Amino acid sequence: MTAVTGDAMPWTIVIMAGESRPDHRLSARNVLAALADLVVPQECGGCGRPDTPWCETCATRLIDVPRLLVPRIDPGASAWALARYGGPVASAIVNLKEHRRADLAPILGRALAGALVSLASWGDLPAGRTLTLVPAPTRVFAARVRGGDTVTAVAREAAAALGPAVHVAPILSTAAFTRDSAALTAGERNANLAGAVSVKGRLPSVDGPVVLFDDVLTTGATAAHAVAALAQSGTKVTAVVVLADA
Repeated sequence: MTAVTGDAMPWTIVIMAGESRPDHRLSARNVLAALADLVVPQECGGCGRPDTPWCETCATRLIDVPRLLVPRIDPGASAWALARYGGPVASAIVNLKEHRRADLAPILGRALAGALVSLASWGDLPAGRTLTLVPAPTRVFAARVRGGDTVTAVAREAAAALGPAVHVAPILSTAAFTRDSAALTAGERNANLAGAVSVKGRLPSVDGPVVLFDDVLTTGATAAHAVAALAQSGTKVTAVVVLADA
């Protein structure tokens, strides 16, 4: 366990990577995991290497400091990415979203936690008693197909790694008429989301930075409409952080 604190981040950050906890169910889980592996062979979510869910090579490539982005559509807050979309990061995102590799959520969550630590240490996340992560909205149909909201799942893993002062608030949603943006241009994505992002519910007690989190930023359209929707509800987004930019 590594604890990080400082003047720039009074919210306590505890990264749980590598910590081992005793669990009386461990042996049973190992047996079940072994049986499951007979049916679905285990392979690295980043490169496909057999016999490991995440290899050391992909782990090394995922460790990096966040980069400041200049999206085509201004999201209304500083935007940061952990990596360019490609290689093991892209494979992990696709495997999590499209192939239901839920075991990759903790890996990506810890990477997000590390990026937030870096931003806080640089002063790009201001001081506060809490840190609030707001997952970008996911279409209801897409979430059902994927077996859940994977963006929220990664955000929750990051919050679990960072400590109890970090909260996840999945309060954004998109209208039912919203199209899949994969094949749309920047202008089409922007038009597609116009009036489609709304705030459902309330934020927990906010006394610090609010970060909008998404898995991939392509044009900045989703982030821009999400930031605007939150602003209209009275919440100012401090920064946008994504796993990768394309």
